[in-house]
Amino acid sequence: MDKKIIIGAMTAIITPFKNGKVDEESYSKLIKRQINNGIDAVVPVGTTGESATLTHDEHRICIEIAVDACKGTNTKVLAGAGSNATHEAVGLAEFAQDHGADGILSVAPYYNKPTQEGLYLHYKAIAESVEIPVLLYNVPGRTGCNIEAKTAIRLFNDCENIYGVKEASGDIDKCVDLLAHEPRIIVISGEDAINYPILSNGGKGVISVTSNLLPDYTAKLTKFALDNEFLKAKAINDELYNINKVMFCESNPIPIKAAMFIAGLIDSLEYRLPLCKPSKENLIKIEKTMKQYNIKGF
Repeated sequence: MDKKIIIGAMTAIITPFKNGKVDEESYSKLIKRQINNGIDAVVPVGTTGESATLTHDEHRICIEIAVDACKGTNTKVLAGAGSNATHEAVGLAEFAQDHGADGILSVAPYYNKPTQEGLYLHYKAIAESVEIPVLLYNVPGRTGCNIEAKTAIRLFNDCENIYGVKEASGDIDKCVDLLAHEPRIIVISGEDAINYPILSNGGKGVISVTSNLLPDYTAKLTKFALDNEFLKAKAINDELYNINKVMFCESNPIPIKAAMFIAGLIDSLEYRLPLCKPSKENLIKIEKTMKQYNIKGF
């Protein structure tokens, strides 16, 4: 493949807050912990990073911190740079490129429900505004908008720097469809519970929520799969089943931030409204499940 690509074990990094503001020091520490545990790329300001409630300035600051933290390492930055307005998505993509991000992850426009032609034109405009790699992000459960396989393949073939799609639809058939009709396209898993099935079908990486807590597990799982050691990869995926399940007992990133707080990896448990702390019952469930795993600190 001629296109520049970012693949492997990637973490959709949380955004820690303290007293209502982005905790920049903790954010940098969390990213460095990912680097030290074998993660190939961090993904700042995605869904898990609460991008929908960050200001534009905070969004940009998070990208800058991630780039600084990864500088001089083998870990890349795939910056979240999506919006429901094309001009805003273009602006974020240009900022990410200008400030050293290795690529961008661009979520499908939300709320306004564009047609497939609108999606094509949206992503074409973004891709033409930058030279760094662009990964499409399909998460119809949140956006109300599905990037159909034909549209993703059309964009892949027409735009030099669009190299693949993060599939968070939970639809294995969609992943099979993509790779059956365009085997060169890069499919990245966006659903922790089915990381192994997607990788074993030809996926080239994961963008994980659980790896905020267990980056070493996710790194090993992905490496085994990409090395065609599928039995070893499946064993780790099976081991992670319980934690992957509980990480979605409430809307992401509510459970993963709670888990990070329980593990002592963030100092305060804060969200931006309308997100709020999990129920007491789910906090107990999260803590109980965490006891099954060896969680590495800093």
